[in-house]
Amino acid sequence: MEGHIHTRHEHGHDHIHSHGHDHSHGLVDDSIKRSREGLRAVGVSLAVLGATAAIQVVVFVASGSVALLADLIHNAGDALTAIPLGIAFLMQSRRAEAYAGLGVVGAIFISAVVAGVEAVRRLVHPSAPDHLVALAIAGAVGVAGNYLAALVRTRAGRRLGSAALIADGAHARADALVSAAVVVTAGAVALGATVADPLIGLAITIAILRITWHSWKTVRQEIREETA
Repeated sequence: MEGHIHTRHEHGHDHIHSHGHDHSHGLVDDSIKRSREGLRAVGVSLAVLGATAAIQVVVFVASGSVALLADLIHNAGDALTAIPLGIAFLMQSRRAEAYAGLGVVGAIFISAVVAGVEAVRRLVHPSAPDHLVALAIAGAVGVAGNYLAALVRTRAGRRLGSAALIADGAHARADALVSAAVVVTAGAVALGATVADPLIGLAITIAILRITWHSWKTVRQEIREETA
């Protein structure tokens, strides 16, 4: 990516010498276009994940599944990470995009902590989830919502050369796997393994922490490149 950006800058430098003021105006237009495309991608993914979390909230109220709670908390937090990215695109600043990634990492970590605390609480005070068919459907909704958000973010990130969007797309793809664990929970509880609910909730928490670590490494590298 760094090489690609460098090449674009070199091209822009040569073009400025050839055409002067007209190319400068073109750069402004390209920046505005990039900002609008970035905001569109962020807005669509926010809507998709927000709707996903809203559906899962309804099912959680009915089922009381801690595994589903862990997933919906993470999906809601993931949706909110669109806000700092959207602000960065509005500012038309690549450096702001890199620093917006810190907000993404923070939101992921907080969701892991909340999910972990609830899973431990449910282990201490066991309570089997209800409405298992709805629970499985909610997990499937999480898989679909995250996968769609991943497609939107990754494709836009590649078009715009945005490492932040590409990383967030990879994050959403991992979240789709986390949502799949909710479907497994429904199946396990249906077979009589009620302890599977908080245990899978803990497993999801560990998966979220792993995502947090990888996201942090990606963001840290991007910040280093932008501040070098």
